[in-house]
Amino acid sequence: MKEFIIRRYRPDSSPTAERSTVLRIDDEGRILFADHHAEAILGYDSGELEGQSVHRILASREDDPFAPANRHRIERGQTVLVTFRHKEGFFYTASLNLRLEMRDADNAASATIALSDTPGRDARLLRAAESGAGFGLWELDTETNQMTWSEGMFHLLELRPGTGITPEQALFYCQTGQTRVRALFRRCIRTGQGFSLDLDILTSRQNPRRVSLNCRALKASGRTTRLGGTLVDKTARMQLDRVRRQADRILSAISSASRDLVVAVDAAFNLTHFNSAWATQFQETFGVEPTLGANLSRLLESFPNERRMMERLWHRAFERDSFVLEMPMAQQARPLPVYEFHYQRLLGDHGEITGAVHVARPVEPRANQGASDDYRLRHDPVTGLMNRRELVARLLRTLEQKAHRASFDSLLYLDLDNFERFNEQAGSGTCDRYLRELAGSLGVRVRQRDALARLAGDTFALLIENCPEPRARAIAEETLELIGDFVFDWQGHKLSTTASGGLLIMDQDVPTDPEQLLAQAADLCHTAKTSGRNRVHTARALAHQTNDAVANERVAQMREALDSHNLILEYQAMRPVASPTWGDHIEILCRIPAASDTDEVLMPQDFLPVAERFDLAKRLDRQVIRQTLEWLGRQPLLEPRLKYCGFNLSLASVLDDTFAEFMAGALSGSAFAPDCFCLEIREAHATQYPDDVAVLCDALHKAGFRVALDGAGASVESYSLAARLPVDIIKLDRRMVQHLADDPVQQVMLEALHRIAEAAGKVTVATFIESDDALRKVRTLGIHYGQGYRLCRPQPLAELTPAAVDLATGRIGG
Repeated sequence: MKEFIIRRYRPDSSPTAERSTVLRIDDEGRILFADHHAEAILGYDSGELEGQSVHRILASREDDPFAPANRHRIERGQTVLVTFRHKEGFFYTASLNLRLEMRDADNAASATIALSDTPGRDARLLRAAESGAGFGLWELDTETNQMTWSEGMFHLLELRPGTGITPEQALFYCQTGQTRVRALFRRCIRTGQGFSLDLDILTSRQNPRRVSLNCRALKASGRTTRLGGTLVDKTARMQLDRVRRQADRILSAISSASRDLVVAVDAAFNLTHFNSAWATQFQETFGVEPTLGANLSRLLESFPNERRMMERLWHRAFERDSFVLEMPMAQQARPLPVYEFHYQRLLGDHGEITGAVHVARPVEPRANQGASDDYRLRHDPVTGLMNRRELVARLLRTLEQKAHRASFDSLLYLDLDNFERFNEQAGSGTCDRYLRELAGSLGVRVRQRDALARLAGDTFALLIENCPEPRARAIAEETLELIGDFVFDWQGHKLSTTASGGLLIMDQDVPTDPEQLLAQAADLCHTAKTSGRNRVHTARALAHQTNDAVANERVAQMREALDSHNLILEYQAMRPVASPTWGDHIEILCRIPAASDTDEVLMPQDFLPVAERFDLAKRLDRQVIRQTLEWLGRQPLLEPRLKYCGFNLSLASVLDDTFAEFMAGALSGSAFAPDCFCLEIREAHATQYPDDVAVLCDALHKAGFRVALDGAGASVESYSLAARLPVDIIKLDRRMVQHLADDPVQQVMLEALHRIAEAAGKVTVATFIESDDALRKVRTLGIHYGQGYRLCRPQPLAELTPAAVDLATGRIGG
């Protein structure tokens, strides 16, 4: 059986003003008793509740006080908030805490208590009591001046029981107060007035003890004939008091020596300890001088907002072991210093909540160093880094300089991975400390010319100025590595995470609006996050990015095509250039069909940026492959003819660990061999993620597919990639072929790349061949295959169907 106190909970009311009622509930959840306040709190008369299930007045099973989550907290002495159902049908919140608990099987049997007969009490019982409680009994006959002691008296003085000793000799064991003891004995005999006196004694074995001498007059016929009393050992309490006083002195010295604000309260918000720094700041903030024992709620009666906030924070401290947050001591119009508050719960010897303490440390100096309003407007208050407003101003200055000189600038957008779990685990205050420490670590590594900013929450941005693209990529990777290696200690736990990044390369043709740059960098970061986190996605800034309205329309158009499996598929043939080769060599191209008469068919340059921005690229890749394989499955005559079928892969698919498994599963049961299919990976992606690309190549090769490096020659790293990357085909970048006929330097570079590929046993393909001159030059250099409008324009995939032939055995093809 448990007896509960229920109080209607109102956050804005004083704890002393709450009305309460008492319910007694057995272990089966039946209400045994309700006092007369039940009607005011619950709406039911006490007679209506008796014998009813407690669930009649609860909102749900989760509010059951006997449920494990609530029961454990209640048994630890904590107050829980539950939702009750009033008799009138509405719901409200009330606090519940345990008043009395006893087992239902422990009902008292029929019994009585009577005064024992002292002369008949067993002497062994008295000895056990004296030994266990550390006391002794004495009596003095005032007629004969004869004193008798129990064994406990001899044990206290460390004498052998029965040792001959007089009262005067006994007084010699008192170190102080002998004269006062004699005077009190005489007064008690004369007036009959008893006394109690604490004494310091020295035993026969020279051990110091603190004892309490208690005396009362024993009268007969109105006259004092005897004195009697006890001698109680208080040595343990004396030592405990000494330790406590020493601890209090140490605590006072430590808290006084600290400039942190230290204060402790009991469970009723009464001040049990505070240092001068807290008292001074409290008085300056609220104009009230605190005193020990004063109640914080009453001290803040004139500040209702601060009082409610203070009560919520201390209640939170009672319910949790500890937590941290940053805030000023009060929310006032004038600027106040920001403190880092550390709250810690205080428990008694039996685990009961006795109060809590907080230590408040000033947030130094980066968050508060600028006393001016201008500084606070330009900097983040938690980390001291520049804020979004200041970064936008810095970007604007960079764009203005870019208009007058050529520069290599980049913008790195960072978003911490799974950072929300820190808030759930450690609280917002600890998260702020983590961000502040991480910002300090990043600030040390940032180049002096660059600008690091905290945009909001767990997002940062780094403006990398006058830095070539390869070095900017390296800085981005180093920044991610630094975040991944950063570890923050919190109450014995190691807090660490990774980050996803979007690196925006700002070429000459960039937007003039800094917000557009941030939006494009954020989109790249989102792509990196959805591709597996802990990576950087890099792209160049687009001066004419699709606005949000148009982008949303194109996303809807793509989703409709994907949901209905209705992509428009075309192919572009690759022709042998160096020597004739039999069979079809094609690359699959995709178009998005119009969703209505007012829409247009979307070309790759229209939908690919939007697909990557809205995380549709991976789904689009897989749908193109599925739809192509379904079509090929209906063309059995193409099986001996098809020698190469290429698919372009987005970065999301390249970084997808399950893509090779998807390809193997999609081709299972097909009549076409895996080696006639080739997955084309862009050189930019291979440069940025060489390890991931190498792993994907190995997985695709193991499944029997071929891999091509698309856009080779776009950077100086192409030659190294062509030699060492495990790909089968090297597709040359369009810029290497477009002016090949009249650019001898380009001819030398293309020939070198072709020879490196040939030496590594790889096939080369020249793309965007659009003139006879380019075709002749490609053939002269020995390139294996060509692709472009000069050789074959894109055609609908359906036109690849073999022509129908009528034979005597029947019609084939068509």
